[in-house]
Amino acid sequence: MLTEDGGLDTTSEEYRRLSKAERRKRRRATPKYRNLHATRERIRVESFNMAFAQLRALLPTLPVEKKLSKIEILRFSIAYISFLDNLLS
Repeated sequence: MLTEDGGLDTTSEEYRRLSKAERRKRRRATPKYRNLHATRERIRVESFNMAFAQLRALLPTLPVEKKLSKIEILRFSIAYISFLDNLLS
């Protein structure tokens, strides 16, 4: 039921008799699907990490070489935004 490139042969009679859930399950089990999914997830995580790095770069007075966790970056950002808000009030 797999094609030469690792995809599913969706034209086979056996494939058409499967329920939608079973078809989806088999489609997700193919190496081609797993590779595509892994690539998309890798790009998503890289984008997420770049956004945190950009946010981290905007925080003042912290040593750049000090590694902060994502939750620390968010907490420092919240505190800094609150500080700036108080300055404007």
